[in-house]
Amino acid sequence: MTVVSTEKDTEALTLTFVAEFDASVDRVWQVWKDPRQLERWWGPPTWPATFEEHDFEVGGRSAYFMTGPEGERVRGWWEITAIDAPTRFEFDDGFADDDGAPDTTMDPTHSVVTLDRVDSQTRMTLVTTFTSADQLEQMIQLGMEEGLRLSVGQIDGILANVAA
Repeated sequence: MTVVSTEKDTEALTLTFVAEFDASVDRVWQVWKDPRQLERWWGPPTWPATFEEHDFEVGGRSAYFMTGPEGERVRGWWEITAIDAPTRFEFDDGFADDDGAPDTTMDPTHSVVTLDRVDSQTRMTLVTTFTSADQLEQMIQLGMEEGLRLSVGQIDGILANVAA
């Protein structure tokens, strides 16, 4: 399993995932930048993601949906807020309605991804910040922590495929 730690910090309103991969920083960067690779891991195995749009630049937007075991769809969006390729980027992440428009009933989260070379591996740290303790707990109850653990666990298989 690639996830080496997770930490929920209710005071800082964050959920942090740390994973390590036997691949270069540039190669791990590609699993975020390339929408075809991203959709192979962003959703957990039983809720695969499909990215309809992925404009990976500052101000760019992504639109995706995850399809559940019964065919149900949950839509989401990202807005890229910062990029320092290939080691860091930030994005806002929210739910969307059936037409892909942002769902204004729930605040978006903000995530920061950093990629660092550690010994012979790349360490990926994903820190998601919430707007309130209630939002953090609601997202945990919706399965965000376990879902991300399962999702990130799929990256090794993608990295092993050198043609990806």
